[in-house]
Amino acid sequence: MISRIDLRGNTLPEGGALRDLLPRAEFDVEAALEKVRPICEDVHHRGTAALIEYAEKFDGVKLERVRVPAKALKDALDQLDPQVRAALEESIRRARIVHRAQRRTTRTTQVVRGGSVTEKWVPVERVGLYAPGGRSVYPSSVIMNVVPAQEAGVGSIALSSPPQREFDGLPHPTILAACALLGIDEVYAVGGAQAVAMFAYGTSGPDGCPPANMVTGPGNIWVAAAKRYFTGRIGIDTEAGPTEIAVLADDTADPVHVAADLISQAEHDPLAAAVLVTDSPALAEAVEKELEPQVAATKHIEDRIKPALAGRQSAIVLVDSLEDGLKVVDAYGAEHLEIQTADAAAVADRVRNAGAIFVGPWAPVSLGDYCAGSNHVLPTGGCACHSSGLSVQSFLRGIHIVDYTRDALAEVAHHVVTLAEAEDLPAHGAALKARFSWKVPNA
Repeated sequence: MISRIDLRGNTLPEGGALRDLLPRAEFDVEAALEKVRPICEDVHHRGTAALIEYAEKFDGVKLERVRVPAKALKDALDQLDPQVRAALEESIRRARIVHRAQRRTTRTTQVVRGGSVTEKWVPVERVGLYAPGGRSVYPSSVIMNVVPAQEAGVGSIALSSPPQREFDGLPHPTILAACALLGIDEVYAVGGAQAVAMFAYGTSGPDGCPPANMVTGPGNIWVAAAKRYFTGRIGIDTEAGPTEIAVLADDTADPVHVAADLISQAEHDPLAAAVLVTDSPALAEAVEKELEPQVAATKHIEDRIKPALAGRQSAIVLVDSLEDGLKVVDAYGAEHLEIQTADAAAVADRVRNAGAIFVGPWAPVSLGDYCAGSNHVLPTGGCACHSSGLSVQSFLRGIHIVDYTRDALAEVAHHVVTLAEAEDLPAHGAALKARFSWKVPNA
C-alpha cells in the first residue's frame, strides 16, 4: 500500500542530492500555465460573461450572476447545523487569539541625533480570498484566510469559491455560512483560474468585482498556475501544491496514531503526500500493518486514499538515527510535520524547514487544520525552506520613513558622496552637494 525508501547504511548526501531521494508528487505548474493563460485573458476582455461561460464549462452550472446574494449568505447561516456552527465559531475564536498576537507595531529607531528611521506597517487595501470546493468543502479555509486579513486591518475583503450544481450554482452552503459568521458579504461563485483572473483584473457591471491587490488561498494546479501568471500584478501567498504530511517518529511512537495521521492527509487528494521518517524498522512494519484495517474502515478509499498512499509522493523512509531523520525532514520541508519521538519538543526545536510543526502524540495535523489556532494555509512542495504559512504579516507591508535634520545629513554626507562616486552615480552625490552649496562638510 505504501513504498519504502531505505537510506540506512550510508552517509546521507547534502542539500539537493538528499531532496532528490525523497518522495514528491508531480506538480508541473509551468505546463498548466499555458492552459490557464487564455482563460485569464478571456476574463480580462469579457469579464463576467466569461466567468458565467466557464462556470457552465468547468462546473456544469448555468449562472445568471456570479455574486452571491446577501440572502443566500443569511439563509446558509440560518440553516447551518448548530454543532457545525459551534465548531466554526470555536475555530474562529482560537484563530483570532493567535493571529491578533501577530499584529506589528510602528517602531522608530534613532540612528543618530537628528536622524531616525520609522517602520510602519500598512495593510494591503483589498484582497481576494479563494476557498476551494472540488473534492471536499473547506469552510476551515475560509477562516484561515479571512481571520489574518481581518486582524491585519485589510479594509476590503472578497471571497470566491466554485459554484456547485447541487446548490443551484451557489458555493457550498457551509462556505457561505462561514463567510456570514466572519462578516464577509462580498462572495462570488467563481472557481479555478478564472477566480484569480477576476480578482487580478476586476470585472465591471452590476455584478462586477473590483480588482484586488493580493490573492490568497489554496487551490488546485490551475489556481496555482493562475497565481504564477499574475505574480507582479498582484501579491500572492504561495503556489499551493498537493497537501503533505511528514511524520518523524522513533520506537516510542504509537503505530495506530501514525497510520491514522498518514491516512488523514491522504484522504484529501490522490496526489496528497504521506511520508513517515523513522529509525525504527519495527515501527515501520507496525505502521504498514496498521494502514490496512484503518484504510478499509474509512471513506474515499479508491479515489483518494489508496492512490495517495501508493503514489510516488508517499513512502516510509528508513534512516539509521534520529539525527539522520532530522536531516531528511529538513531536506523534505514538509507542509505539515509531526514529531512523534521521545522528548518531542526538543526534537521539534531543532527542525528548520516545515510549514507547521506538531509536537507529540496529542497534536495531530487534524487539530491544526481546524482548531489549534494556527493557520493551515502553508507552503508545500519543499517551499517551507524559504516561505512561511499565511499570517497577519502576509497582508501587511513595512514602509520605512526616513527623517533627518540638516545637521544629521551633513554629518554623513561625505560618505554618501563617496559611495555614489564609487558606484559611478555622480548625480546621487550631486543631490547631497546641492543642499550644501556644492560643498559637502568633511568631504
